[in-house]
Amino acid sequence: MKLLQFFRPKPSQPTIDIYSQPIGVSPEQVQSLVEWLFASLLNAGYRGKSHLIWYDSNNPDPSLEQTIQKLIRRDEPIFLYRCSNRTMPLSQQYYWRMMEEQPSMRVYQL
Repeated sequence: MKLLQFFRPKPSQPTIDIYSQPIGVSPEQVQSLVEWLFASLLNAGYRGKSHLIWYDSNNPDPSLEQTIQKLIRRDEPIFLYRCSNRTMPLSQQYYWRMMEEQPSMRVYQL
């Protein structure tokens, strides 16, 4: 399977797939965050697909856990924006690292 990926053309810029809906986040904040994340990926030289999850611990979506398990197997960057007080719990094999570079202090990388 990885052999087929070798022959695929490399994207010229990163893409960000978004999961769930931002709760309590203004459209300006959403745009600012996506722009910051896009610029960070470009700065790191990453040109592939990445994933952004909007997570609200006050109203958790059980399907997001399954989605994350599928995304982990793809070996692509996964980010989480914490819309409420807590991050999504994960199995002991993984953890969320706060991205202190982002001023909101609500962005985490798996």
